[in-house]
Amino acid sequence: MNRIERKFEELKAKNQKALIPFITAGDPDLVTTEKLVLAMLHSGADLVEIGVPFSDPIAEGPVIQRASKRALDAGTTLKNIFKLVKRLRIKTDEPLLLMLYINSIFRFGTERFFGLCEECGVDGVIVPDLPYEERGEIQSVADAAGVIPIRMVAPTSHERIKIIAPSAKGFLYCVSSTGVTGMRSSFATDFSRFFAAIKRYANVPCAVGFGISGPEQAKRMASYCDGVIVGSAVVNIVAEKKQNSVIPVSEFVRSLSSAVKS
Repeated sequence: MNRIERKFEELKAKNQKALIPFITAGDPDLVTTEKLVLAMLHSGADLVEIGVPFSDPIAEGPVIQRASKRALDAGTTLKNIFKLVKRLRIKTDEPLLLMLYINSIFRFGTERFFGLCEECGVDGVIVPDLPYEERGEIQSVADAAGVIPIRMVAPTSHERIKIIAPSAKGFLYCVSSTGVTGMRSSFATDFSRFFAAIKRYANVPCAVGFGISGPEQAKRMASYCDGVIVGSAVVNIVAEKKQNSVIPVSEFVRSLSSAVKS
């Protein structure tokens, strides 16, 4: 059983929801990224998404775009991110996912990429610009490596939900609203209706992401689904505090965890 599947089973047995924070690898440097991942897991995170910096992150808002640029300017490479995951695996057995764009996989080499995912201990990948209809580009190679490509649905998916959701593994990433990532003060989405449609077809846990900015929103979102994903709000702290971000990020993740699991 994949670590992602095992984690959600453990949480379900305890009647708890998952907290899934995101950070950009290499921002401000890979040493700090390693410390942040471990600190977030110690502070109540259940899974961690590690963003692979990319020059044109089309699904990202300005906070994560700037983080990607800083990481690339600092010399962060996919090869070094795999080394980071390998170091993390010595210290934790919690689920780790990479979020990256399909061009990064193609340029690296699909078989080489998933081979290193298996070797280093990556449990899942989120590829926001890979349409469901083109899943065959990576699916068989990912399956052979025991890595789960995470499916995504959005409020605009409508009829596509009943096509995409049944094939999801690990968890289904439910995008909270249209547009790019970034902290939001409010949402226009009718979440009761959105998740009613999702739960009709999904056979795996559902986690919601995009725009969740703090504990109060996280708690509300957790009432609809099985997990909450928080990215820009964490990345924003890293942008401000840089190498001194470990303690403030830990405190923020602890507050999110308390809200999600209460």
